[in-house]
Amino acid sequence: MITKTRCIPDGKKELKKLPVVMHTDAPYLYYPVTNARCPEGETCVRGGQFVKVGEVIGTRKGAFFEQPMHSTVSGEVVGYEKHVDQSGQLVDCLIIKNDFKYEVLETLTDRTEEEIEALTREELVQIVKDAGLVGLGGSAFPTYIKLATKHPIDVVLANGVECEPNLISDYALMMTKPKRVIDGLIYAMKAAGAKRGVIAIKKKYKEIKERLNFALNEYSGYDIQVVTVGNYYPQGWEILTIKDALGIKIPQKDLLAKHGVLNFNVSTLAGIEKAVRHRLPILERYISLSGDGIENKNFRARIGTLMSDLVELAGGYKDKEIPKVFILGGPMMGTNVTQDDIVMTHTTTSLIVQNQVELIEEPCVHCASCVYSCPVEIQPVQIMNAFKARDKDTIKMLEVDKCIECGLCSFVCPSKIHLTEYMRKAKSFAKK
Repeated sequence: MITKTRCIPDGKKELKKLPVVMHTDAPYLYYPVTNARCPEGETCVRGGQFVKVGEVIGTRKGAFFEQPMHSTVSGEVVGYEKHVDQSGQLVDCLIIKNDFKYEVLETLTDRTEEEIEALTREELVQIVKDAGLVGLGGSAFPTYIKLATKHPIDVVLANGVECEPNLISDYALMMTKPKRVIDGLIYAMKAAGAKRGVIAIKKKYKEIKERLNFALNEYSGYDIQVVTVGNYYPQGWEILTIKDALGIKIPQKDLLAKHGVLNFNVSTLAGIEKAVRHRLPILERYISLSGDGIENKNFRARIGTLMSDLVELAGGYKDKEIPKVFILGGPMMGTNVTQDDIVMTHTTTSLIVQNQVELIEEPCVHCASCVYSCPVEIQPVQIMNAFKARDKDTIKMLEVDKCIECGLCSFVCPSKIHLTEYMRKAKSFAKK
């Protein structure tokens, strides 16, 4: 009998046991001038110029916002090279040669508790904007835009579910820096005018719940609680997280703020804490290398580090005679890339290296596994067929735009059909 698939191998157990290797001293750092949300950009520094940690080195430009670029080291601007960014595209990158002194820009001094307490909502939003902070759960949507909503906000949700397999960046953050997450949540609550905060984590992470609740003992006077949600995939999707953690059902495509809710990844909230308390942008992130084609390792590295450097530190590739498959991000929603010449950006948390296995796509057997398992209740096979027939009207009628590209349809398909890729292509085709 065909049933709904919700539980998938998460690939985290062994990764969580591994130590974190510090690699914050890369000799050269690379900063993409553009990204998926910002197709245009420009730098404001010249070759030979000396820059400091936290200094603005350029601006990326999106359709309705601009995003400052910051140096994560001190050193000399030495030119440009093309490298792969988080989207898998080859982009121009500004290069800074690390002088290993890590001199911080003089104006970036810590704020006192009194200064933080005196900050207005408008000032908090501006601080987040100036830090160039974006959604670190993968969306890369500008955080300040969410905080600047005009809708009354009742609750801010800290999403620590991290349901994608092989990803442990948020887990590592909550285990080692719980107070940063809580402080960031408090600042987000103040910026949004919310009275309540909720931190959502998986039920099976009892150790994280204990860490967070222990840390919360120091925060009397704040209405913040830790709530556990299901261990299934894709529980981290904000619609499901809000439903299970807050009991609020929000229709897909509705603006969360209209329902009095703001949802932030826990790493984003830690970034808010960094910006508010230390006047700094995101400088470093946890990142994992996993898969059967490489020695699995966890790193903490600076934004701008090349993934190829981390691969080398991990000992290079196993079974070098076997071609490799690279997945940037998680195995379900990540981006396939053809090389390891990748720049670590704000949203980079994982590189999966798999030994290539030949999979032969077979004809659909009409089992309906993809339909039963789809969290947004669309019909992937019917959409695929409509796309192959170039039937735009049927594609729209089948509501392909509801697809969240979670990857479950491809995962459950016994015929090994890359249904998620067909969903992406159908969505793009329908918009033309």
